[in-house]
Amino acid sequence: MNIHKTRLIRVGNSRGVRIPKLMIEQAGLGEEVEISVRQEGLMIGPVHGHRVGWDAQFAAMAAQGDDRLSDAHQSTHWDDTEWTW
Repeated sequence: MNIHKTRLIRVGNSRGVRIPKLMIEQAGLGEEVEISVRQEGLMIGPVHGHRVGWDAQFAAMAAQGDDRLSDAHQSTHWDDTEWTW
């Protein structure tokens, strides 16, 4: 584990942390980061896009036949008489 001691710096009414370039590269950080409070302190990590990896998960589900609806469609009287496309 690479540990680096640093100081908090003033940024307006807030505080900031300077992160060494090598640590930024090792952690895969970009321009934006996610920060959260954990029991042991702050956690700073790369921003993970929503739905990352979903394509692979859906492909795996389809390969296993696990991508079908769990209940069959049942038309109602309203569906048959009132609904129009």
